[in-house]
Amino acid sequence: MGSLVNYIRDSFEELRDHVKWTPLQELQKMTLVVVVFSVIFSLIIWLADTVLSEVFKIYFDFL
Repeated sequence: MGSLVNYIRDSFEELRDHVKWTPLQELQKMTLVVVVFSVIFSLIIWLADTVLSEVFKIYFDFL
């Protein structure tokens, strides 16, 4: 049990003292970039799905 407590204590010490955290302003900019590209990508996928479903509908109506 003591080794588990030491592991947890050492983990928190590592996070506090040795991890270099991304500055908040940079983190917000990168998050905005991810959100924008996610929205753009989802719109492209939606458009492709809509177009392909219409193409298949027309194709199967001719059969």
